[in-house]
Amino acid sequence: MINTATLNALADFPRQLEAHYVAIPARFKHWTPQTWDTVPSEPFTAIEQICHVRDIEIDGYHARFQRTLDEDNPTLPGVDGFALARERAYATADAAEVFVAFHSARTKTVQLLSGLSDTQLARPAVFEDYGPSTLRGLVHYLCSHDQQHLAGLQWLLGKIEGQRVGKAPG
Repeated sequence: MINTATLNALADFPRQLEAHYVAIPARFKHWTPQTWDTVPSEPFTAIEQICHVRDIEIDGYHARFQRTLDEDNPTLPGVDGFALARERAYATADAAEVFVAFHSARTKTVQLLSGLSDTQLARPAVFEDYGPSTLRGLVHYLCSHDQQHLAGLQWLLGKIEGQRVGKAPG
C-alpha cells in the first residue's frame, strides 16, 4: 500500500496546481524572467509549467507504472520536456483544456496506485538518471516532481513581484 500522506498529496495536487496557476496574473502567464537562475523546476513559463506536468503524468508516469507492472525490471527512459514543449506548442495551450486533461490523468494515476499490492509496489525498475528503483519509488519521484512545479510557480510569482516594483533582476 502507498503511504497515505503520499497518496493524499498526489490526489490533491491538481487542485493545488490550478490554484497556484490562477495566482499568476493573466498578463504574466507567458512571461519569462531575464534569468532562470535559481528556478526550482524546469525553466518554463506558467502556461508551460502546467503543460509539462500534464505530459509528464501521461507520457512519463503512466507509461513507467505500466511497464514496471508488466515487465521484469524494465529500464525506463526519461522524457525530454523541452522537446515536448516545442513539439506541442506549450506557449499556445489553453489552460482550461490542460487542466481537464491533467485532472483526468491524475485521477487515473490515483486509482491505479490505490489498488496496488505491496508486491506490485515492490516491482523493480531502472529509471534513467535516477538508477534502480521500485514502482513505489517511482510514486515518490512523481510526488517530488509535483512539488518542484508548485515551487516553480511560486518562484515565478516572486520574480513577477520583483518585475512589478522594478527592484529585482529579471
